[in-house]
Amino acid sequence: MDWILSFFTGSDPWILLALFLLGVGGFIFSTLAGGGGALVLLPLVNTLLGAQYTAPVLNLGNLIGRPARLFLYWKHIHWRICAFYVVPALLGAWAGAWMFGQLKIEFLQLLIGGFLVSTLFQYRMGRRARSFSMPDAGFAPLGFVISFLGTLVGAMGPVLNPFYMNAGLEKEELIGTKTANSFFMGLGQLSGYSFFGLLEGAYWGYGIALGAGAILGNILGKKILSRITVSGFRILLLLFMVLSGGMLIYSALFSLLG
Repeated sequence: MDWILSFFTGSDPWILLALFLLGVGGFIFSTLAGGGGALVLLPLVNTLLGAQYTAPVLNLGNLIGRPARLFLYWKHIHWRICAFYVVPALLGAWAGAWMFGQLKIEFLQLLIGGFLVSTLFQYRMGRRARSFSMPDAGFAPLGFVISFLGTLVGAMGPVLNPFYMNAGLEKEELIGTKTANSFFMGLGQLSGYSFFGLLEGAYWGYGIALGAGAILGNILGKKILSRITVSGFRILLLLFMVLSGGMLIYSALFSLLG
């Protein structure tokens, strides 16, 4: 028990509570929008902890919350896609941790934000189920790139949605397969952060608090998701991707011009 409590040594109890509640709300929303809870939480966690620790704490919280989501969606996972995705994602996570703090991420945010906003037009306002053909093998290079960028930025979930949608995955299949891939990617991110000394002290406790909230949020979100139709889910995904892209573009421009 003492070693568990040691993670919270020096942690502010009010920040722990705030992160727990943010985890619950963020991951209910994440389930309904096909991921991206970390992106919604990014500016809030940044305000609480500062930019230096935002990405490591977000990714730790995400990793803790994923086993619960894996259990909830296990039977819907497409393991062939995971087989292509996982190893390149682990390599990308370590490469991103190595480069963390050495790159100016605002230009990456502008690029990612522009791609997300464009999905509204790619899918013709939700009337199209697919906008391009996505083979399973395409998830190998995608895994490396998304993992690399996600380790730097701290939130890349919405960027993956168009690729899963174009591979023919909907609702539970999309969430389950994406969660499995993200879980293994998160292991690589956490080991990379630890190896390069980017996650330490009280910030372990903050990540654990966020992850505990994420577990509860995943369970509650699953109950709500079962009541949403496939077409309704697709529209939610598109709206959230556009919103996420706008947030990234605003954040990047504010940082560059401020």
